[in-house]
Amino acid sequence: MTVLELLKTEFEYEMTSTRKVLERVPADKFAWRPHAKSMSLARLASHVATLPMWASTMVDEGPEDGEEVAVLEPACPTSSAELLACFERSACQGRDYLYGLSDDDLARPWTLLVREQDVCAMTRAEVLRMAIMNHLAHHRGQLIVYLRMLDVPVPGIYGPSADDESAYA
Repeated sequence: MTVLELLKTEFEYEMTSTRKVLERVPADKFAWRPHAKSMSLARLASHVATLPMWASTMVDEGPEDGEEVAVLEPACPTSSAELLACFERSACQGRDYLYGLSDDDLARPWTLLVREQDVCAMTRAEVLRMAIMNHLAHHRGQLIVYLRMLDVPVPGIYGPSADDESAYA
């Protein structure tokens, strides 16, 4: 299996898992936050929903032509349907980008610029794994904690959750 094939398989698994979590986000709790320094539920869910598109907007646009990568600030959703539609668009955009790459593209260098200073340099494959896939898993995990604190049953991601009826039967 090539690196690209592995990334595609991982991307599809992560999109399915992310959708399961986003489907559980209660719109009537969008304004809730666990702490004054924490994002609201809507803001965190929106961040999770838009991360897949970062594959194209962050990885492929900006650093190569000398421009800084803009911090992507998603708008907070006003309904569950809006949140899921945002995620579907984002996943489709990320998928289209990923499936348009070659292994040679993945080996190309990428540099993050902040105020015209190189902050880090890595290959596009490394960016996709760290800044997109791992970043998504991290924030999805935060979102699951929010759901647990709101007493919303959480789905299993890498195996059953405590809320899955058959998990410990």
